[in-house]
Amino acid sequence: MNTATLTAAHAEPRKCHLALLSGSFALFNGLRVVAYLPTLLAIRGSGQADQHSLFTWLTFLGANLTMALWLHEQNGRRMNRAVAVNAFNALMCGAIAVSIVWLRWN
Repeated sequence: MNTATLTAAHAEPRKCHLALLSGSFALFNGLRVVAYLPTLLAIRGSGQADQHSLFTWLTFLGANLTMALWLHEQNGRRMNRAVAVNAFNALMCGAIAVSIVWLRWN
């Protein structure tokens, strides 16, 4: 077997692996975005936010936002799915943090 044949033989499993990884990323990060909704609804429904840590949600906001910005830079300042997912996660964490602040100091 020559080198080209070996390279081609390894390319197919990698292609399959990357497709599965990409699909898993999309699935679990889509679910993560939806998973923020019960927290938002609980804060809104109870009218209280003392059981929710503002520090935690601001930390999540910062982590997701800086990851989105880092990925954007690493991708040649182009938008891709990973950048969008992290930006949207940052938005959802920001919405929860704003809800907590609103209920505590309004």
